[in-house]
Amino acid sequence: MSKKNIRIGGASGFWGDSSVGAPQLVQDGNVDYLVFDYLAELTMSLLASARMRKPEMGYATDFVTVTMKSLLKSIVERGIRVVSNAGGINPQGCAQAIAALAAEQGLSVKIAVVEGDDVMPLLPALREAGVRDMQKQQPLPDKVISANAYLGALPIREALDQGAQIVVTGRCVDSAVTLGVLMHEFGWAAGDYDRLAQGSLAGHILECGCQATGGLHTDWESVPDWADMGYPIVECSEEGSFVVSKPQGTGGLVSTATVGEQVLYEIGDPAAYLLPDVCCDFTQVRLQQQGPDRVAVTGARGRAPGGAYKVCATYMEGYRCDAQLSIVGLDAAAKARRTGEAILARTRKLFAVHGWGDYSRTRIEVLGAESCFGPHAITQHTREATMRLAVMHQDKAALELFAREIAAAGTSWSPGTTGSGGGRPGPSPSIRQYGFLLDKSALAPSVLMDGQRRPVSIPQGGELSLPSRPEAGRLTVAQSQSQDCVKLPLIRLAYGRSGDKGDISNIGLIARRPEYLPVLKAQVTTERVAAWLAHLVEGPVTRYELPGFDALNFVCEAALDGGGMASLRNDPLGKGMAQILLAMPVSVPCGLLGMGDLRSVDA
Repeated sequence: MSKKNIRIGGASGFWGDSSVGAPQLVQDGNVDYLVFDYLAELTMSLLASARMRKPEMGYATDFVTVTMKSLLKSIVERGIRVVSNAGGINPQGCAQAIAALAAEQGLSVKIAVVEGDDVMPLLPALREAGVRDMQKQQPLPDKVISANAYLGALPIREALDQGAQIVVTGRCVDSAVTLGVLMHEFGWAAGDYDRLAQGSLAGHILECGCQATGGLHTDWESVPDWADMGYPIVECSEEGSFVVSKPQGTGGLVSTATVGEQVLYEIGDPAAYLLPDVCCDFTQVRLQQQGPDRVAVTGARGRAPGGAYKVCATYMEGYRCDAQLSIVGLDAAAKARRTGEAILARTRKLFAVHGWGDYSRTRIEVLGAESCFGPHAITQHTREATMRLAVMHQDKAALELFAREIAAAGTSWSPGTTGSGGGRPGPSPSIRQYGFLLDKSALAPSVLMDGQRRPVSIPQGGELSLPSRPEAGRLTVAQSQSQDCVKLPLIRLAYGRSGDKGDISNIGLIARRPEYLPVLKAQVTTERVAAWLAHLVEGPVTRYELPGFDALNFVCEAALDGGGMASLRNDPLGKGMAQILLAMPVSVPCGLLGMGDLRSVDA
């Protein structure tokens, strides 16, 4: 086995990411592989909606029409291999489009398709067996549009072993596009769990594009040249350790803080990050700055995975419509809220005239007045605000009436009512997500290349169920109340990053200095986090610790109004949750005030 290092560039973090990533990595990244992640859970809903309108759709079209169209020749000439989950719910359609593009450009390219994630044929039997969703134990909905299992890295490794230059997958876990590459290149076995955990962590860092190179960084002002942000590269060794970097001369920032924020992103329990190939333990991960824009990552550990795939299904439940109006002048927030209430009251009366039922759900938010901060808002008296009104109804005609009535606000109610955010809104299908576990033996992943379909053997793993949640709310470090303290916002002591998994918000915190960690442990408890976010979080809050790099991870359940397309919030994915938590005041011993980030504080 060779001792070479493999350089992998993460060219896309989601469907809709900038088109600059892939060209930058091809031209200046000196990479062996390009990996693309397109499939957030919300994206599967969008792809399902697209396939409802046009059956030949259902994949990330930008991968073909933008990226491959302009770069395929350069990729082939440089010998770069590509792995992408752009196939969505129609991977064969995506591969056929690439093949047609290659033929048009006179290129010979071996393209493999990973199949086997489609669970739709199994739904009648699963419904009869009484399948229940993972979070709320609800039965399988009637109008399921798509159902796809999160496959792992083994089919990708098999495709590369067969000589594929481009691998197109449907639904797989985001990190699998990287892990499959590493298993192929280094010959890692399916039972080499520590290496698989490290490879999965490398994939996790790449999977969100610039989020590892300064994007969304807490200290955003320290990140240079946003316009030319560098996309991430991992240089991985045979034993699994790797270095995170970016192409030379690009903007952005690779530091232990930016990489650490991405390590924490959406991982849930860091001691049991569940993937089809390995159950990862990230609690002892260590980050070391090796030089400008180079961070070494070690310490992930792994154990055998469970015996189930997670399945993400989407289903239709009525319609939704979102409307916005700008309000200018004194008491703009109060005027905006009253406008929203008037629209709802008027349309409810009109619904009754037509014999329609009430809205299934409604939400009024006042953007610009810190409505997401709830009781912690400090700009309620802003002189400019946006009324955002989101509604759901079972009848499309009812929401068409709602959309028409928005315009009346321009002359009927609040002075200073102006722009409507792009014209009259329109109703769209409300597509929601439903997640459940499926025994691995129920699916048969395969690789299709050159007209031949080859099955892929998958180890069956252990238990099917998710691990139980540990007790929440325990203080692990006591802080002396006799010390003289000063109150500061949490952001002065910690970096923060938040994301989503369905209706769960994941908020990660990293102590800016090891000396601050005892303060975080003592004061940023589950009780305080739950109380600070009580206007948003309805379920329990659980805290986990990652001592390897002085981090805490908070998992907040029932926190996103259903999450994704089911949520009526302006922030359905919880991207702002960490920012809200970082505004929480903490008491800092005066003895720490001379240190780094706290030095300039007036005690």
